[in-house]
Amino acid sequence: VSPQPPPSAPPLHPAPCRPAAAPGHPALPSSAPHPRPPRLSASSASAPRPLGPPRSVSIRFGWPRKAKSVGRGRSVRCMAAASDAAQLKAAREDIRELLNTTHCHPILVRLGWHDSGTYDKNINDWPERGGANGSLRFDVELKHGANAGLVNALKLMQPIKDKYPSITYADLFQLASATAIEEAGGPKIPMKYGRVDVTGPEQCPPEGKLPDAGPSAPADHLRLVFYRMGLDDKEIVALSGAHTLGRSRPERSGWGKPETKYTKNGPGAPGGQSWTAEWLKFDNSYFKEIKEKRDQDLLVLPTDAALFEDPAFKVYAEKYAADEEAFFKDYAEAHAKLSSLGAKFDPAEGFSLDD
Repeated sequence: VSPQPPPSAPPLHPAPCRPAAAPGHPALPSSAPHPRPPRLSASSASAPRPLGPPRSVSIRFGWPRKAKSVGRGRSVRCMAAASDAAQLKAAREDIRELLNTTHCHPILVRLGWHDSGTYDKNINDWPERGGANGSLRFDVELKHGANAGLVNALKLMQPIKDKYPSITYADLFQLASATAIEEAGGPKIPMKYGRVDVTGPEQCPPEGKLPDAGPSAPADHLRLVFYRMGLDDKEIVALSGAHTLGRSRPERSGWGKPETKYTKNGPGAPGGQSWTAEWLKFDNSYFKEIKEKRDQDLLVLPTDAALFEDPAFKVYAEKYAADEEAFFKDYAEAHAKLSSLGAKFDPAEGFSLDD
């Protein structure tokens, strides 16, 4: 989840229901090109089709309901069925190929986080409680400030969604996020699938659910946001470690430099400021860099600095700076938990792709 920009700043970096910012930290910017997705219209399709130029595709998930507006004026019958495991596995391979060719790991992590990071544990009803439900595909949520740039992630995902109609957006977003972490050298995330999609933009959460990048009391703000989701101090710090990936672009978030020695040549679209020197490699360097603050070309947001300034957060930040294995273990557990927040599963217990 990415933090919201200050009142005078433009919306936060890349990411997708307008003024705000990735679970426990600023949004992760994208380094990938932005292909135009195929146009989506709806009714029914039973078999996957190869990727190709924009065209209409019929999709029906589960039982039919009244058609809803999707994205920019597209019309689709609502989707409320569980995903097909075989299609999810095939989609995972396509995501791996996409990562290899476009280096879009950061923005795919952000996509999954921002779809799930709206969860409110104090609300029982679905989908009012927010969370991982695919609502981020609708323009009303994409235009939230915290989601600035995430339309580019949706453009990357839409051809895969069209190719595999028997998977939900909610599962696809979380599959992409976990796969991006793993392919960047991070831990294997113990994911489960079977998330049900919301059916229309009226079911998107209100704006303001995601963290800010520069609140006046960063540690208190992080706790306010993440405690609302049911996450604790250890999970807040572990999830913050995902800033080892990605860049902040000032034109999107109001934070960071337009370019540094680490970002001027890409990969992907050049520019922005990264938290780490190797910003497409998942490791514990984020904690080392935030602790030392020796390189002016690396970004440190107020919510990053708080991890070593707040006594309770510092215990975990120091641990992760010294022990990458401990970081990987705690991160994998926290990411899996975040990816399921607020979700409604069919079957109710979900299923693993590794069973």
